[in-house]
Amino acid sequence: MGQSTSESISGGASPGRSATERGLIVSVISSLCFAGIYFITPKLAPASAESLWGIRNLFTLPLILLTLAVFRQRQFVADIWHRIRRKPLLLLPILFCGLLVAAQLWVFSWAPLHGRGLQVALGYFLLPLILVIVGKFLYRDRLLWWHWLAAGVAAVGVVWEIFRVGSVSWETLLVALGYPVYFVLRRALNINHLGGMFWEFLVLAPVALWLVIAEATNGRTLVENPTLVWLGPVFALWSGFALICYLLASRFLSISIFGLMSYLEPALLVVASLLIGERIASGEWPMYIAVWGAVGILVLGGTVQLIRSSRGGRRGGPDPQPPAPQAG
Repeated sequence: MGQSTSESISGGASPGRSATERGLIVSVISSLCFAGIYFITPKLAPASAESLWGIRNLFTLPLILLTLAVFRQRQFVADIWHRIRRKPLLLLPILFCGLLVAAQLWVFSWAPLHGRGLQVALGYFLLPLILVIVGKFLYRDRLLWWHWLAAGVAAVGVVWEIFRVGSVSWETLLVALGYPVYFVLRRALNINHLGGMFWEFLVLAPVALWLVIAEATNGRTLVENPTLVWLGPVFALWSGFALICYLLASRFLSISIFGLMSYLEPALLVVASLLIGERIASGEWPMYIAVWGAVGILVLGGTVQLIRSSRGGRRGGPDPQPPAPQAG
């Protein structure tokens, strides 16, 4: 969910050094928190991934409103409401966007509960590479040679996996392809800001509330895991805190640095998956090596470009080209 929330509060002005330092700190904290969520999710069993999604949905709504209020952007929610009143059919694509992001939040909880955390982490590794390709062919973004090299290396790994097992896991495809569709649709609808996300969560809030109530009243879940009485709210609050840190990082950091920091989260998700008992099969190593190599190329290329642009900035040179297109 990282790419989707930075769009309305990232500002656009270059942050000062102290702001960059704060942004790096909260970005690392955010990635650690999301990895922690991944790690503790199995301890929430037998709660279903659907009810965990419901908790996150309900707790995220007031969090979005609070964030909009803090950054004085509450008008985004009202603007969409006025558009819906003029054209009620706008609710349908907003609902579809909500379903797309709900699927991502659901699989984030479902995967560690079912031993599929590595597949989802791989999707997050592939996501920036897919966005590079989408940005090039859909929005005519300019790509540098190392963007193409990274995409090619990752493609080799994916092709290897397809030949090995006949396909790439649906969890990986859901993350790597689902988010780009979500981002493109939000941009086309002109709701690519936090106000749009509020409406996406709001239209599904009744479903989320029903799932949480059903889980809490079925009796079996709390009997088998009484710690859910306090661990469930802690999980939701922890998720909210991670999102707040992510939002702050997107505000304090430049787009380029924020994009590079986004690779820390899937790396930590892999660590969390291994800690909860998952293992990378011997036949999967070529794909993982190729994808991690592609990520390394992007990070290295972006870092070198940031260093060069920083030197150019001190000399009055031109602004840098971001290392990869940012969603939304």
